[in-house]
Amino acid sequence: MRIDLKKMCFAATTAVAVVPLGQANAYESGSPGTQVPPGIAIGNTTAATPGTGIYMFDQFWTYQAKIVGPGAPNVGGAATTVNVNAATPGFLFVPGWTFLGATYDAVIVQPFANADTGAPVSTMKTGVHNTFVVPVELSWKLGQSGFFVKTGLGIGVPDGTISGVNGLGNVGNPWWTFRPELIVSYLNEGWNLTAAFYYETNTRNSITNYRSGDVLDSEFAVTKQFGKWTLGVLGYYVAQVGNDSSSAFYGNAISANRFHEGAVGGLVGYNFGPVQLNVFGFREVSAGASGGSPTPFVTDRAAVTQGYKLFANVSYRMWAPDPPVTPIKPQIFK
Repeated sequence: MRIDLKKMCFAATTAVAVVPLGQANAYESGSPGTQVPPGIAIGNTTAATPGTGIYMFDQFWTYQAKIVGPGAPNVGGAATTVNVNAATPGFLFVPGWTFLGATYDAVIVQPFANADTGAPVSTMKTGVHNTFVVPVELSWKLGQSGFFVKTGLGIGVPDGTISGVNGLGNVGNPWWTFRPELIVSYLNEGWNLTAAFYYETNTRNSITNYRSGDVLDSEFAVTKQFGKWTLGVLGYYVAQVGNDSSSAFYGNAISANRFHEGAVGGLVGYNFGPVQLNVFGFREVSAGASGGSPTPFVTDRAAVTQGYKLFANVSYRMWAPDPPVTPIKPQIFK
């Protein structure tokens, strides 16, 4: 088996480590808000595809936040806390196929999460989140310019741990999610300048018939390699761009018709040879929500989380095709 470390991709996938619970009450009450938490992929993503093989990645992350917004619950004026810890193993498959001049790959990720929310919400959730698959990603190398373009479609499958009267009593979501992507990278002389855009849309909750509005997630990275080290700055901005559609289950009330979050962060990576380690984090510098239906206690029940995220990702190639064997020409002596 041949391992080509120069082609090994620490940025194994654009779908790396998808875990729920990025927001609180930004969508249907009790839902995470997005299938893929903002910022989770940009520390490991470029528009290029690694060499032929099967790759595995393991990502661990934590999110420490408070619920903010006009409908944020509190006790004695203190903000409600949110704590998330998650692990997400996944696989990237690069069979060596090409289509329309692009390199093909596919991804599958299975997240596991634990989340708790402080008083007065007081919830604890532990289980399996929805499986996330990217059956098709296509990456184009634009000549010798250093630019790469990738597009694909991610799908969240409603097979996670689902419980409760509305299906949101645990970390699974009772709906399908579709997440097309567009990623552009400039990769040259150790520089990585990447912009990634994801559009997330959901089907209706199969139990309540509530449908959460569409979301646009924009993520950015500027990193530079120094020998085996990689250093850089990261950022993201995510916003709900489509209205929620409520149902009779909630008396047609809306949790939030709009939310946004913006964050800045940094990355440190080290190449150990067969394994690449990336550690990166974000501080959410802005967050807000609006458009929630009024209650007897608040005129707008919309809320969203704001806090800190820290990720650690290891990736490695599990298998690569053996190099072709060059036949040895017989030597003839006269």
